[in-house]
Amino acid sequence: MKKINIALIGCGFLGQRHLKTLHALKHKTNVIAICDNQLDNAKSLGRQYHLPAVSDYRDISGQIDAVSICTPTVTHAEIASYFLNKGIHAFVEKPITYSLEEADELIRLASQKNLKLQIGHVERFNSAFSTIEPVAQNPLFIECHRLNLFPNRSLDIGVVMDLMIHDIDIILGLVKSPLKDIQAVGINVLTDKEDIANARLTFANGCVCNVTASRISPEVTRKIRLFTKNAYISLDYAKQEANMYTKDERGIHKRSIPIEKEEPLKKELEHFLDCVREDQRPKVSGVEAREALKVALDINQKIWEHRQNLL
Repeated sequence: MKKINIALIGCGFLGQRHLKTLHALKHKTNVIAICDNQLDNAKSLGRQYHLPAVSDYRDISGQIDAVSICTPTVTHAEIASYFLNKGIHAFVEKPITYSLEEADELIRLASQKNLKLQIGHVERFNSAFSTIEPVAQNPLFIECHRLNLFPNRSLDIGVVMDLMIHDIDIILGLVKSPLKDIQAVGINVLTDKEDIANARLTFANGCVCNVTASRISPEVTRKIRLFTKNAYISLDYAKQEANMYTKDERGIHKRSIPIEKEEPLKKELEHFLDCVREDQRPKVSGVEAREALKVALDINQKIWEHRQNLL
């Protein structure tokens, strides 16, 4: 099996998780180097994993096949485009970029150079979701709650781009119908961007989705509830648990859905490595990530319009 030579760009919270996971996948990959603009952080992590560390991603050796980019969103386009132009496959943490124009350029580059561009919408690789996905088709109503403690990171973006975008991506993957209407509200509490937000999405086929995200919650909640014509499915991403409720002439029946629990990030990065090695299309390519970004940006616009109307 050919091992993929990869470099990590960004040694913050997510970058450290990526490095730990890539190290566990050493049967599939060799981590060649790590990079962070705060060189002391990179060197400290490099000593832990016996890896060279640099502060400028342009100084990384040319002996790499791929990169994992875990830097702030505003830098995604610049860094990813640099490596794609060098013929290097790119995994980019979500959201893909800060703007649609930047996303379009990354998608164009990846396509032009026949490179893999995968975006870190990790819930697609949650065992609970992949287990219920076949029975959650054609939903009529979806309700999502994604509540988190204040992160002290990813503060260059608001909660819609940081957290809600996970659920937006899942919804777009399930509801295969054009988005017809968006209503949204949100407020900033601890930052200058929205820290809590709620959106109501209505699709052309009649499906309605109510989505709430907060990064100022005292506890962590990551749940989705789906209502189809014949069933109600409740899924807890964090616990990787799911239940299905169905009705017949005898009443309502609850059934626990068996789930083989796995680490989503490991599955996600392993999928990326396999796509590079076997020339497969990533499950969440730049195209899917751009669709989620567009809806997130539209929600942010609705939040801004609503707040302006209140002034």
